Amino acid sequence: MIEKIKLKSGSSQGQPNLGFDLTPITIFVGPNNSGKSRVLIEIENFCRRTHGQANDLVLDNLTFESFTQEEIEDEITRIETVPNIGEDVSPGNVILSKINPQNNRALRRQVNREGLINEAQNPNTRQGFYQPFIDMYTMRLDGTNRLNLLTEQNAGDLQKTPNNHLSHLFTNNELREEVRRIVHEAFGKYYVVDPTNIGKLRVRLSDRAPVSEREEKGWESESINFHKNAIEIIHASDGVKAFSGIITTILAGDPKITLIDEPEAFLHPSLSNKLGSEIGKSLRATKKRLFVSTHSSHFLMGCIQSGSPLNIVRLTYKDNLATARILPKNKILDLMRNPLLRSTGVLNGLFYECVIVTEADSDRAFYNEINERLLAESDERGIVNCLFINAQNKQTVWDIVHPLRELGIPAVGIVDIDVLKEGGQVFSKPLNGAFIPEPSHEAFHNQRQTLKTAFDTSGQNMKRDGGVEILDDPNKEACNNFFNQLEEYGVFIVRNGELESWLTELEATGHGSKWLIDIFEKMGDNPQDSNYLKPTDNDVWNFIGKVKSWIDNPNKKGIPK
Repeated sequence: MIEKIKLKSGSSQGQPNLGFDLTPITIFVGPNNSGKSRVLIEIENFCRRTHGQANDLVLDNLTFESFTQEEIEDEITRIETVPNIGEDVSPGNVILSKINPQNNRALRRQVNREGLINEAQNPNTRQGFYQPFIDMYTMRLDGTNRLNLLTEQNAGDLQKTPNNHLSHLFTNNELREEVRRIVHEAFGKYYVVDPTNIGKLRVRLSDRAPVSEREEKGWESESINFHKNAIEIIHASDGVKAFSGIITTILAGDPKITLIDEPEAFLHPSLSNKLGSEIGKSLRATKKRLFVSTHSSHFLMGCIQSGSPLNIVRLTYKDNLATARILPKNKILDLMRNPLLRSTGVLNGLFYECVIVTEADSDRAFYNEINERLLAESDERGIVNCLFINAQNKQTVWDIVHPLRELGIPAVGIVDIDVLKEGGQVFSKPLNGAFIPEPSHEAFHNQRQTLKTAFDTSGQNMKRDGGVEILDDPNKEACNNFFNQLEEYGVFIVRNGELESWLTELEATGHGSKWLIDIFEKMGDNPQDSNYLKPTDNDVWNFIGKVKSWIDNPNKKGIPK
């Protein structure tokens, strides 16, 4: 029903506003307060009114696609109903009625038949007949109403077009079997529709499948006993109700435009993945439109793995600047398929404002703790909504930074000073990973070689003996200038050597995890304790502050437009 969407922002300041053709699924990702939930509300309002509002912040415009005359006449036939007794129907008008799965109430609209047909074939020249039609086919699910999708419903006249999704499911054996398969794979229970409360339909979960259609759909004693031994779904957990309700509504209901805010709510990660996969499969060959706001990489992966055409849009909003960037599906697939990236949970970076990548787990844990203590003290150097992840070594840091930046995510790499030891392809990795322009690479390579020679000449270990401090003044200045240039691109090198060179006044010993255990013990764990280490105006605290300065810079280098 919707062909195109245009938002009010682009990939960065000064870039054109994002607009694109819609696919069956559009997924909005991004950090908290980026506009993901807001855009769903604005899309819903636009659909219900067929125009935008002056106070819309994220959505600029929707373009509705046209129906053929045969398609719209078929839709009218499916939901046309007889007038109520005494109901005044104008000449040429029809009464359209459709159950809203959100509240199980009938929506009734009186519409001029010819006007609706004409507008549906060219909705951009609408006169008001198209709006009530689109309104009836629009549904938004939030954290509350998704738990009530499977409450008991009227069966209605089963000889006529089903008037709700349970009636549809009850009369369609093939569709009911598909829902039963999905729910059984998810929970090990068999989804059945119980008609034994005469005139009503309710969903139950059985320990076994019905032996026949008659056992499930009949009123005989075997049917009554079968359903009596199954639990009514309203008594199941919120996760079961939410998962089963969404699946039922999308497969058996008839919303053409569905909006779901955080479909992963109440669900274990594996169920979020399955929900995304099954929804994707069900929409793959349809003209329906699903808009989703999610914080779940598992749901996102499920949708991608379903093979359904989809758009992934990352929204951000910071310092009164909104951005909207469509993420290439093939790039997301690379993040999913690469064992290194998958093992680090790099896809979670889509839901944070920024990502910091370190060489090893000890580095990640230490820098994350430093940042947490800055935030706890409301220190301006603390980085809000930041994901810390680790690579396996200094080379693979850039294998993570590069794809994140391709997706427009500010990703910082932090490495020890011995990144200067090797040239060639090894040193090219941070240059390429940070999107430093190719014409500058030769100069960076030459400076690296000069500085390495200076370190070698000193006769000391650059990592263990003090970093830049072991150089003479001219080389020290040159080295700091070199690191300053790299920091402009989000490449941060520990100038005093290595991880273990921080907070030396605590006299922590060991290396790697042993050092981490010792330093954490000496930093303390009770903020009320006098020995608890709090931020000071030096050392690693300022280092994280410099990282934040790059992240906050609206004109930062190293992020593709």
